[in-house]
This record gives sequence, structure tokens and C-alpha cells, in this order.
Amino acid sequence: MAYFAAVLARTEDGWDVSETELDSVETLADLADLARAAARDDDSVLVFVEQEDAWFAIVRVDGEEDPRIFVSDGAAAARSSYGSVLTDELVDQAGESEFGDLDNLVAELEDEAQEQEDEDDAHGGVPVGPLGDSHLLGEFGLPSDQLLALSGEGAVPGDALEEIAEALGCGEVLEAVR
Repeated sequence: MAYFAAVLARTEDGWDVSETELDSVETLADLADLARAAARDDDSVLVFVEQEDAWFAIVRVDGEEDPRIFVSDGAAAARSSYGSVLTDELVDQAGESEFGDLDNLVAELEDEAQEQEDEDDAHGGVPVGPLGDSHLLGEFGLPSDQLLALSGEGAVPGDALEEIAEALGCGEVLEAVR
């Protein structure tokens, strides 16, 4: 399947957008390094990744902070090479926060946990639907609920990225590199 990837670097004058290749990306650290290379100072950089008709992802890198990730459909992304780099990281993060406080584990209902486990196993341990930090674009004018609406059932990943770029004020420059 065809992939599209673009790096959007935040500047004083708006966004600089360039298409990028992901051939050398094997880990989230590789993707973060790619984003940081496009940054001016410690400004925000976004990486848009789309697998045609299947899913999209946004990775936000702010200076040396850990990358923030949003994937439109975790289960679909987990079945692709670039998507699995992101979903593996998100599943690991969820596991750490989910099991960080053992007192909360005792209060969980066994039936509910089993139902979720059965559903996750059916998709390789990655949940169907949006996964990650849906708030990562809030300060740029795209609230979490709008991002989630663009990720829902029946959403078209390419159209969603166009709408997101428009909301960020870089729709025309993104379209120029597509």
C-alpha cells in the first residue's frame, strides 16, 4: 500500500512543509530525529503519516521532549510496518500507565478485563479505533473532539489530514507536496 509522509515545522511565519521518505525509519527515535532535523530552534514539528485508505498518524516533537503520537486506527496501523512502530510505542505506554498503580488493579472487574483482552487479542493486542494523544494539536487550534471525529468509522485518512492541515493554517502548502 502507498504511504505519504510530510514534516511540518512550526516557524515564526507559519508552517514549513516538506514531503519526506520513511525508508530509514525503524523506530520512534528515528522518526523523532527526522522531525528534530527539520526544527528551527525548539519549535514544534509535526510528522503526518498516511497509509492510503487505511489510517493516518500525527507525531508531534517539541525540542528534546518525548514525541506525542496520535493514530486514527490502532489496529489498522499495527498491520503496517510504519504504523507498528507507532502502535507498539502507544501500547507500551498504555501498559505502563495502566499497571503503574497496583491498588487500582485490585478494583478492576474481571469480566470487563477479559472482554477487553479478547477484543485486543483479535487485533494483535492493539485496540480498533483512535489511539494515543488526541490533545496534541489543541494549542494549534484543533481540539481533541474534532481530531477524534476525523478518525471515526468511515473517515478517509487523506481527507482527514487535509482538514487537519486547513485547521492548522497550512492546507495549501501541504497540498503542494502531496
